[in-house]
Amino acid sequence: MIEAKPVKLSQTTITELMIPSYANFGGKIHGGILLSLMDKVAYACAAKHAGTYCVTVTVDKVEFLQPVEVGELVSLHASVNYVGNSSLIVGIRVEAQNVKKGTVKHTNSSYFTMVAKGEDDKPTTVPKLILENAEDIKRFIEAMRMKDIKAKIKEQMDDALSNIEISQAKEILKKERCIIA
Repeated sequence: MIEAKPVKLSQTTITELMIPSYANFGGKIHGGILLSLMDKVAYACAAKHAGTYCVTVTVDKVEFLQPVEVGELVSLHASVNYVGNSSLIVGIRVEAQNVKKGTVKHTNSSYFTMVAKGEDDKPTTVPKLILENAEDIKRFIEAMRMKDIKAKIKEQMDDALSNIEISQAKEILKKERCIIA
């Protein structure tokens, strides 16, 4: 296995034309279509870095910032922002280009956590990430922090909900739009 690879070696862009069959009744591209394309580019980027098959573990911070229209060219830019032992965090930026108007808009951002799998279908070690510039360093640290925050949130949620009783739940939910049957 290669010891380490630079970020730029696995950066991947996929561009696809948005066709009418991808649209909802409002004429905008379905979010699920965009998520599927993001999953594809995340896989391609992670697999290029890992040199092996990778699977999606989590999708974080999916932001639909602007709608995508039929006829636009959508480009999905993926970059490995962080590597652990067998995991990789891939950052994705989605842009839609209207070729008639000559405009480009940022429509989506997301982070996919991928895990590399070996021939035995078990997690396998990935190459280290060579950080060559300030942007690579910033993204790596940002991903580390996001990972830590997610772990803390999960721990706090587990603690908060592990021993909750119905009487406590009724008090917590009394101003919410729900009914405890």
